[in-house]
Amino acid sequence: MSEILSISVTLFLIMDPFGNIPIFLPILERVPKERRRLVLVRELLFALAIIAVFTLAGKYVMQFLGLEQASVSIAGGIILFLIAIRMVFPRHDLDNQPEFEGEPFLVPMAVPLVSGPSLLAALLLFSSTGTLKTTELLLAAVGAWVVSFAVLYLSTYIVDFLTKRGLAAVERLMGMILVAVAVQLFLDGMASYLE
Repeated sequence: MSEILSISVTLFLIMDPFGNIPIFLPILERVPKERRRLVLVRELLFALAIIAVFTLAGKYVMQFLGLEQASVSIAGGIILFLIAIRMVFPRHDLDNQPEFEGEPFLVPMAVPLVSGPSLLAALLLFSSTGTLKTTELLLAAVGAWVVSFAVLYLSTYIVDFLTKRGLAAVERLMGMILVAVAVQLFLDGMASYLE
């Protein structure tokens, strides 16, 4: 159970809902007010479907590619480290987000903001390690998604409560935790490779 919780927390950190709030809100402002919640729920359900597919198929993808667990763990650690660095240090590209006309559909909210390449790579990594059954990994992924869903659904209240500076501080704190997870994954992969 503790491993399910640990992986769920890691996936939640990668989903980075607090970091996505400043991107989601301007996108939703272009949607009629009465449809905003519906669009948000729809996009998050799309993300959940993608997460489920990668969770269920990840082990088979890794077997097909013939990758060893050590190499996947090292690669996963590097990817997570790069994501964490982006979270810890301010991103100056938030004001230069591409404009999307009309109502978003799948892009950019579901993909890549919630279920982006980094999350999908992490799911492939966790599914290939074999430490959790597929159903347990799916439970961990759904748990992370549920908490992310709650954060994004309540985003307007969270912005009012935390303010933009508070959101930035929370994102950096999440990034610091993710740095530690990334280093541990890398070290585990190296130890496995050198055995």
